[in-house]
Amino acid sequence: MHKSKLALILGVSAAALSGCASAPRAGQALPPATFVGSDDATGEKYIIGPLDSLNIFVWRNSELGGKVQVRPDGMITTPLISDLQAAGKTPAELAEDIRMSLTQYVEDPRVSVMVDSFQGTFGQQIRIVGATAKPASLPYRANMTLLDAMIEVGGLSEYAAGDRARLIRHDRASGAQKEYDLKIARLLKKGDTRANVRLEPGDVIIIPESMF
Repeated sequence: MHKSKLALILGVSAAALSGCASAPRAGQALPPATFVGSDDATGEKYIIGPLDSLNIFVWRNSELGGKVQVRPDGMITTPLISDLQAAGKTPAELAEDIRMSLTQYVEDPRVSVMVDSFQGTFGQQIRIVGATAKPASLPYRANMTLLDAMIEVGGLSEYAAGDRARLIRHDRASGAQKEYDLKIARLLKKGDTRANVRLEPGDVIIIPESMF
């Protein structure tokens, strides 16, 4: 009798330990974002992405420029240049590539590239999925915070479990993927500014629905 009770206790203990070992680990917490001023650093240089709209200007040769959209394959076509890689470059780098391509047709061409509408590469977007008013991929802006992103997507949906949201971030230093806990409902519904965190290019925010 005592042996059977002991076996039962050991079995229950082992099952409990096994359950704890397999339970999902909570993500880490991010520090609160500070309110930033206009004199703060502007962040990384903008990288052109597919579907960006560009305005290309060639000095004294306006017919060689114009407004073009980057194709889904990352290429653009302009007068005299059939295919040129644009995605993955800064506007200055693309301007230099266009200038080099035009040198065989124009003497000392001067080229400027301006971005009219922004999409950016996946590595420069903030992607928000799940229980939000309008899931979206947003172009990252310097000093962007969680509050900025939630304003862009119209806040949480009716059944969102905002305080169980997660942020997935690629750590460039280690190459690992890290996961952080977010308290979006606390930020939006209770005005808790400590729940507002700074975002980084490439962040993915996942907002689950409530079970009730």
